[in-house]
Amino acid sequence: MSDLPYAPSRIRALPSWLLGRAAARGHRLVADALAAEGMRMMHHAVLSAVAELGPVSQAELGRTLGIDPKDMVAIVNDLQKDELVTRTPDPNDRRKNAIGISAAGRRRLRRTQRLGDEANAELTAALTPEERAQLIDLLTRIAAPRE
Repeated sequence: MSDLPYAPSRIRALPSWLLGRAAARGHRLVADALAAEGMRMMHHAVLSAVAELGPVSQAELGRTLGIDPKDMVAIVNDLQKDELVTRTPDPNDRRKNAIGISAAGRRRLRRTQRLGDEANAELTAALTPEERAQLIDLLTRIAAPRE
């Protein structure tokens, strides 16, 4: 634990503190990996969502990802400038824009997904495959507890 900032021993043993430290390390690893492709994490999340959801209205995309509408406009503008997404009138409501992924966007997404996978492999390198699967299961239960 020498890479961790100092904290009293009682705090270092708390799941919340350890999760925060692990999340910060994971964020750093993924952000650095995506930067190699000129991609920021939020832009990657939006591009991934567009690929998964298909053509989707900009407003719906923002609501789904929990991104402020003004921030979503800027992100989509950046992705469109890089020719990674298309913005066309929504066929169901021509007042809205439908955001789709371009061929270049699919190619970039494949590369950034690979880089993200590599960063996550580095994050969990100390674990066996079974431990990694167990960690994912446990974190999922913590992040989204059943109500």
